[in-house]
Amino acid sequence: MSESLVLLGQHGAVRTLTLNRPKALNSLTQAMHVELLAALQQAAADPGVRCVVLTGAGRGFCAGQDLADEGAAPAAAGQPPTDLSLLIERCYKPLCEQLRAMPMPVVAAVNGVAAGAGANIALGCDLVVATESASFIQAFTKIGLLPDSGGTWLLPRLVGRQRALGLALLGDKLSAAEAQAMGLIWRCLPDADFELAVAETAARLAAMPTKALVATRQAVDAAQHLSFGESLALEAREQKALGSAHDYLEGVSAFMAKRAPAFTDR
Repeated sequence: MSESLVLLGQHGAVRTLTLNRPKALNSLTQAMHVELLAALQQAAADPGVRCVVLTGAGRGFCAGQDLADEGAAPAAAGQPPTDLSLLIERCYKPLCEQLRAMPMPVVAAVNGVAAGAGANIALGCDLVVATESASFIQAFTKIGLLPDSGGTWLLPRLVGRQRALGLALLGDKLSAAEAQAMGLIWRCLPDADFELAVAETAARLAAMPTKALVATRQAVDAAQHLSFGESLALEAREQKALGSAHDYLEGVSAFMAKRAPAFTDR
C-alpha cells in the first residue's frame, strides 16, 4: 500500500495532521484533499481531541495546488479550458469551511514555504506559528489567478487593504519575521525552538476551555460584519450559554480555590 498523504499523530489531547508529499513540498492533489478533509472530520468528531496541529513533512508546509494534478492542469490544445471552479467547489471550499468550523482550536505549524493555497490554508487556522526559515507567498497572480482558499477574505482582515493588495498583487515572498511584524501570523520562532514551542502551545490550548475558545473565534469573525451594539448583543448571548456550562463553574471554583482548573467541555 502507498503511504498516506496525511499522517496522523496523537499526543494527549492534541491531534497532529502532517501533509505528506515532502518531495513535492506537500503540494495539494485531489487525493490529498480527500484524506485531509476526512482527517479533520475525524478529529472534529473525536471527544478526545481538544487541539489540532496542521503541519507539513520535510522542508515545506505546503506549496499550494499541484498544477499537474487532474482538475488543475491546463487542458490540451483544442480542448475546453479547465474549469478551476469545479476544483474549488469540490475540494478547497469544503476544506476551508471545515477548518473554520472545527470544534477545537487549530494551529498551523508552518515549517517551511507556504505558497498559494498553502499559505491561505495556514492563515485560515486559528493560530499560525512559523519557523524563521519559513516564508509566505501569495503566488496566484504569477500564474494569472487571484488568491483563493479564503485569501481575499483573510488578507485584508489580517493586515489591512493596502498590505493585502501588496501581497496579493505582487506575489513577493514574505519571510516569517516580516509576516509576524505585520500581524499576518501569531509567532515566528528560531528553527531549533519550533517543534517544542508548537507542542507547548498546542498542549496549552488543549488544557483550556474548548467551548470558550471556539466561541471566541466565532465571535471575532462575526464581529467583522456587525455594529458595535450588535457585537455587544452577540457577546451577551454567548456568555449566557458559556456561563451555564461546566467549564465556567470549574474555572471560577479553581480561581477561588487557587488551584489548576480541569476543563472538560467541548
